[in-house]
This record gives sequence, structure tokens and C-alpha cells, in this order.
Amino acid sequence: MTTVGKVGKCLQNEQQQMDAGKYVRYTPEQVEALERVYMECPKPSSLRRQQLIRECPILSNIEPKQIKVWFQNRRCREKQRKEASRLQTVNRKLTAMNKLLMEENDRLQKQVSQLVYENGYMRQQIHTASATTDTSCESVVTSGQHQQQQNAKSSHIQRDANNPAGLLAIAEETLAEFLSKATGTSVDWVPMVGMKPGPDSIGIVAVSHNCSGVAARACGLVSLEPTKVAEILKDRLSWYRDCRCLNIATVIPAGNGGNIELMYMQIYAPTTLATARDFWTLRYTTGFERSLTPATGGPPGPPATNFVRAEMLPSGYLIRPCEGGGSMIHIVDHVDLDAWSVPEVLRPLYESPKILAHKMTIAALRHMRQIAHETTGEVVFSGGRQPAVLRTFSQRLSRGFNDAINGFMDDGWSLMSGDGGDDVTIAINSFPSKLLGSIANSSPLFAFGGGILCAKASMLLQNVPPALLVRFLREHRSEWADGGIDAYPTAALGSSHLIPGVRSVGNFHGGQVILPLAQTVENEEFLEVIRLEGHGFGQDDPVTRDMYLLQLCNGVDENAVGSCTQLVFAPIDESFADDAPLLPSGFRVIPLEPKAEVPSAARTLDLASALEVGSGGSSRAITEGASNMYNLRSVLTIAFQFTYESHFRENVAAMARQYVRSVVASVQRVAMAISPRVGSLGQSISRAP
Repeated sequence: MTTVGKVGKCLQNEQQQMDAGKYVRYTPEQVEALERVYMECPKPSSLRRQQLIRECPILSNIEPKQIKVWFQNRRCREKQRKEASRLQTVNRKLTAMNKLLMEENDRLQKQVSQLVYENGYMRQQIHTASATTDTSCESVVTSGQHQQQQNAKSSHIQRDANNPAGLLAIAEETLAEFLSKATGTSVDWVPMVGMKPGPDSIGIVAVSHNCSGVAARACGLVSLEPTKVAEILKDRLSWYRDCRCLNIATVIPAGNGGNIELMYMQIYAPTTLATARDFWTLRYTTGFERSLTPATGGPPGPPATNFVRAEMLPSGYLIRPCEGGGSMIHIVDHVDLDAWSVPEVLRPLYESPKILAHKMTIAALRHMRQIAHETTGEVVFSGGRQPAVLRTFSQRLSRGFNDAINGFMDDGWSLMSGDGGDDVTIAINSFPSKLLGSIANSSPLFAFGGGILCAKASMLLQNVPPALLVRFLREHRSEWADGGIDAYPTAALGSSHLIPGVRSVGNFHGGQVILPLAQTVENEEFLEVIRLEGHGFGQDDPVTRDMYLLQLCNGVDENAVGSCTQLVFAPIDESFADDAPLLPSGFRVIPLEPKAEVPSAARTLDLASALEVGSGGSSRAITEGASNMYNLRSVLTIAFQFTYESHFRENVAAMARQYVRSVVASVQRVAMAISPRVGSLGQSISRAP
């Protein structure tokens, strides 16, 4: 055999040995050792693989290349397993969503059949009606009969309020009404624009059309068990940001595994221009599949001070388990917020089912989805803090801002006399412990008679996209935070005993750095820390330092029709403890939906008449361009909070009033600049309750 033949034979043997090495069978002990390493490092380096062979005797007969192939195969199997799990999850979601869509299709077919029947009936009535029939009188009589029925029902409820049997009858009746709304055609539901169904969507959302009050309906899928869903939904304070308090007055066992609860609830007013609302409601819970909040219709007692009694029509939650885990939920929210008790310019806020859908219905679904993601570990922790802690910070910021806007007397707020202008309202709180807790009692500033001062104002914006405005205010703080206002630091910093970080908001010598903390699953809400670099506390202060703000920004998605957009922030110290005191300030923008039936010639931009309750104010004709701008109106509410010492109170009040006026002027300038059309208006309106 020649030399060339010998070399070829050797190469062939080596190739056969290499090929045979690809199919090495590992013992259970070897697999266990490799798995331990894989759990620590799924992709070890060449040096790590060689070290593994040296340190583990049972792997000494395996070559490094074979170890490399094992880890490659192991990573591939892991990837395939995750992909298979993901596809199974998507398949379960699609199956459940298909069931929801089929139910929705059946409901719509029933609605179409009903409308066809009603249309045929009306045609027949038109052809057979007598020419002398006075339909308007019939309508009045029918309306009167309906009112009598409502009054009789209210009296019946009041009469049986202390009778468990009577309450159970009312609860069963309300349950039937709720189910007809959730799965039937008792309300003319209109699909909400932009809410497309799909496996990753928030759900199928619809709003009311031609019904008493305002109503919203949603069907969605949640990766939580029904018992957990019911527990979350019943804890309304944890997800309904406008809920101030929720007290259960009476609990009566229903005898069928459920409970009947009489509850009292208060909700904040969204602006400084209207009064807050409160409810007396009856909640009927059967098992774990339904959590209902129907209205009693005749709540006991008059409305509380600074509140207007509103009515909650049959509403609730229908929760059903899904095959393969999770829950399918139907939500109905139906309320009558007594829109006639607010200024005419604000009535769209109380007559818009889209706003109700975003604030209550969609908020509930989003909160449950957020908790589901946190439960599965899909939410990334930030700064070592638990997601529940970060959610608590968001809730505290929202609640503190709502408290500042509303200024409830039972929290210690009272109004200060003005300076002759009515554009800015000043409220003071000499009992900050009700808002800040124990930190107020331990602060020497408050021990010497200090308190909290809030300057707030509202303005009507026209032709300014709310999401764009809030994004601009978030990213360009120097455009509205006036550094020339130093009266407050001069007055308040006469004492060094301030709440950590609660200082002026002006005098920038550097920029701002946004440090993200958390964001929700659908990115509709951001929690972040803002570092203001090179911040001084007066023109004569030679020392500059960084200042920190905890900031909440939500509703900046321009596609979210009818949603509330806000930017809320509170000074914090650098340590940022979990129990850090928060004194929130900020901006809230809520779009106003114009009534379609109001003719353009009758619309008005005269805020003096628009603020009058009723339609008695004078109106003036406006041009077609102004009419178009009217369709893009929104209400901006501004509230800033400051601490003060008693002997500096008047100085701080004057500074706060002037500062908010400067912020209003800055926002008007920004609104003019970012408006898509020329001629945008931003007019201040006030009339705090």
C-alpha cells in the first residue's frame, strides 16, 4: 500500500470516529451533571467546558466537542419547549376569543332581529295610525307612568332595606337586568373605536347608545382563576383611581352561597369645576362566578357634604372559567352621574360612555392583566422593588393629586380669600396628618403650625391633542417650570425643617434625566424618577444640587379615544424609601365630546355663559373654523402643592398664585405652538367647589 493510501485510510478512520462521536449515549449521572451546569450557564465557553471535564470525573471520557454539541442540543430543546408552550397559550386564547366572538355574534344577530321587528312594527303603526292621534301626549303619559314606576320601585327598596327577603328579591331582579345587559340586547351597544379583538388585545369593548345614564361593556380574557378575579374586582380601591373610599355597611348571607352587601362609595371629581359624586349601592355576590354591584335605587340618607348623590344602575361582573386555565369575564358599568348638576361646558365629562369605559371598565381589565403578568414573572423588577410596591406608588400619586384637586373639608382643606382674580384657587390644609400620615406629626415644620397649600386652576383648551400636550410637558420641563419664581424658596426655606425634597420647582441650571421605574403591560402608564440637575433654591444661593421627583405619566397614547391624560409628580429625597411622603402636583387633560345634536350655529366659545348651569346663557354665532375647533375641546386642570410655616403662609400663597398663573401662561403658549391648526385657544376657567 502506498503512502498516499495509508494517509487516506487514517483520515477515513478519524472521520468514522468523529461521526460515531455524535451519537454518544450519556448516562443518567452524566446528564444530571450537565443539567446542573446548564441551569447556571446555558452557553458555557470553551474554557468552561474543559474545566467541567477536569472537575467532573464522570465526564472525563467525553470530548469537549461532544460537550459543546450537547449544550447546543439542550438550548435547542429549551427553545422548542418555550415555543410550544407559547403556541399552546396562544391557541387557548384564540379558542376562548373565538367563543367570545361567537357569543357576541349571537347577541348582535338577536339585536338585528329585534330592530327588524321594531322597524316593521313602526311602519305598521305609521300606516294605521289615526290622523288625530296625539303622540306627544302619549309620550308624556308614558314618561309619567315610567316615573311613577321608578318612584314606586324606590319606595319599595327603601321599605325593604332592612328586610333580608326583600333585599334578596331586589338582588335577584337586578341580577336578571345585569345579565340582559352583559349578554343580551337590553342596551344598544356600539363597538368602541380602536378596541380590536384579538388574543393579545384588552378585550371587546362597547359603549352605550340611547340609554339612560352612560354605560360601558367589555368582554375579555384574563390569565387568572375566577376566584382571584373576583377578589381583585371587589377590591375597587386598588384599581379604580377615582374611588376615594368604599365602605361596606351591611353583609347579609343570601342563603344560596352568596352575600348581599350594602355599600357606600365616593368618587373624586375630575376637575376643580364640579362636585364629587357618592353612591349607596347593593352588591350581590353568588359563588365565585359573579360579582355584582347593582344600585338600590333609593339610597338611605342625604348626600355627604361636597358630594352629589349619583345612581349606579344594574352593573357588575360575570366571571367564567376557561378551558385550560384562566377566566372569561363580562363587565358592565352603568351609572347616572347627574350631569345637570355641573356647568354646561363640563357635561360631556359626565355624559360620555367612552370616559366611563376608560376609567372603570378598561381600567379593571388592565389591572387584572397587569397582575397576571406579574404573577407569571413577565414583569421586570426595577431597583430591587416589587411590582406591588411600584403600583402602590402610582396609586398614592393619583390619590394625592385627586385630593389636591377636590380639597375635601373632612381632609382639613379650606379656601383662602382671593386677590381679586378668580383664575387661581388657593386652598390650605392646617391638618396635614390626614394626608401625609405620621411624617406630618414628626416634622418640626408642621409642629410649629405649618401646613400644606394648594394652588389650582382649570382652563379650556381647543384644538390641542391632550396626549401631545402632556408628552411635551413631560419632555420639556424647562418650557413651563419658571425659574424666576423664587419667593417660595425665600419664604419657606427660612426654616430647614421641610419634608425631604419638598421644595421649589424653579431655577434650572442643568437638564432633566428620566430614570424609568415601571410601566404597565400596554404602556399606557409610566412610573419614573426625574433627576433635575443643577437645581438652586434662590437667585442668591451659590450651591446647586440635584433634585428628584417621582413622576407618573399616563394616557399619552393618541389612539386611546376618550381617555384621561395626566402628568403627576412629587418631590422625593435621594433615598426614596418605600414609605416616602408624597405631595403630588401636576396636570390632567380630559377631552370633551361635543353633542352631535347641537347645531354649530348654537355653539359658543363664551366661557362666561358656558359655565352657567343650564342653557340660559347667551350664545353667539361662530365661524365654521371655530366650530371645528370646538369639536377638539378638552379641560386642563392644574394643581400645585407647597408646604408652609404659619408666619410665611401669606407669602407662600402669593408666590403659589403667581407661579400657577405663570404655568398657565406657559401652557397656553405651548398649546399654541403644538396645535395642528392656527388659532388654538386656551382660556382659564375657575369656579372651584
